[in-house]
Amino acid sequence: MEVKRSLEDAIEELLHVEKQMRVAEDVAGAKKAAIDILKLCFEARAWSMLNEQIVLLVKRRGQLKQVVTAIVQQGMQHVDETPDLETRIELIKTLNNVSAGKIYVEIERARLIKKLAKIKEEQGLIAEAADLMQEIAVETFGAMAKTEKIAFILEQVRLCLDRQDYVRAQIISRKISPRVFDVDDSKEKKKPKEGESVVEDAPADIPSLMELKRIYYELMIRYHSHHHEYFEICRSYKAKYEIPSVKDNPAECIPILRKICWYLVLSPHGPMQSSLLNSTLEDKNLYEIPNFRLLLKQLITMEVIQWTSLWNTFKNEFENEKNFLGGALGDKAAKDLRRRIIEHNIIVVSKYYARIALSRFAELLCLSLQETEKHLSDMVVSKALAAKIDRPTGTVCFGTTKDSSDVLNSWSMNLEKLLDLVEKSCQQVHKETMVHKVAFKV
Repeated sequence: MEVKRSLEDAIEELLHVEKQMRVAEDVAGAKKAAIDILKLCFEARAWSMLNEQIVLLVKRRGQLKQVVTAIVQQGMQHVDETPDLETRIELIKTLNNVSAGKIYVEIERARLIKKLAKIKEEQGLIAEAADLMQEIAVETFGAMAKTEKIAFILEQVRLCLDRQDYVRAQIISRKISPRVFDVDDSKEKKKPKEGESVVEDAPADIPSLMELKRIYYELMIRYHSHHHEYFEICRSYKAKYEIPSVKDNPAECIPILRKICWYLVLSPHGPMQSSLLNSTLEDKNLYEIPNFRLLLKQLITMEVIQWTSLWNTFKNEFENEKNFLGGALGDKAAKDLRRRIIEHNIIVVSKYYARIALSRFAELLCLSLQETEKHLSDMVVSKALAAKIDRPTGTVCFGTTKDSSDVLNSWSMNLEKLLDLVEKSCQQVHKETMVHKVAFKV
């Protein structure tokens, strides 16, 4: 009881000193008095009184901004030293409440919210943790370090994915531009001009930019896997593969390269897919896994691929993929792989034939007539191919039919080219007759 009374007396004296310093606008003196009050409460382990004094000091009339910042920062130092979880949560909430709406302690508030969200997540309250993190828009904080901003946004994305809120996860992920990871950190930082906010250094527990890049693309793989967007998954693995620490480590880069190959094969045919396919084939590390190099070679070769022989060759590789980094490809992937091979075969046939019998077409694809018609129709609808099926005659015509104006334009262009050639030939003949002085017989 005597200890409590002496503590209250000491705090009363310091509050009187703090008032004098505050009225005199002595920032250093007011900060020292406020911090001494918090230290007394901490040393006495009077946690409820510590919370009361924080609220009291911040709400005092005409309180200086620098003093409020010092109080919040001092309070944050005592968060990890609390005796139990309940006391810690109470202290975090107190600091959160006094810093709400104050732009000069927005970074401290963001860090407090992150700690509280971590506690909620450990308690299994994922939805509450995600809602807490989404309250803070760190992308507007000018004084926060770039790496800390990225780490905070990635934490928001991770919690949204954990609660299966994929729409919000995509919206938040767009706050990070992939180009931010390509910035050269070796360049010297420019000194801020007069009037500009000084950017704080990131805390020691914030990962490096390359580690954040890895985390970002791992989260993007999780997001795109939910929607089965194979090409986007492939691009994410490719970006992760390009990280120097990953590319220089064979134990890590080879499994990722396997995933790149699989998802390239599973991706729908298109210009970007073809470009990435060719660039992957030029990778020297691909020689370490010759089977996958052979698989990619088959895709760029304009030849029909026999599905049964290909599946027998790569079935074990496909099933063993779950033992490698990134997990299994999924049940749907096997069906999609067969579909991609059929689409490749249809494109190959369209390159060699302008018109083909439907029965012969089905024979080349090793499919029934119904399956052939279905896959061809799907490609036409998705605009991957231009074709028409003539059911009465049982033929397939590849290419678009030109209208009368296109035919007339092509005919006029051909006629113009012909007249140009005739004119040039006449000039050459006339030149030769002049050189050799040969007279034409009329």
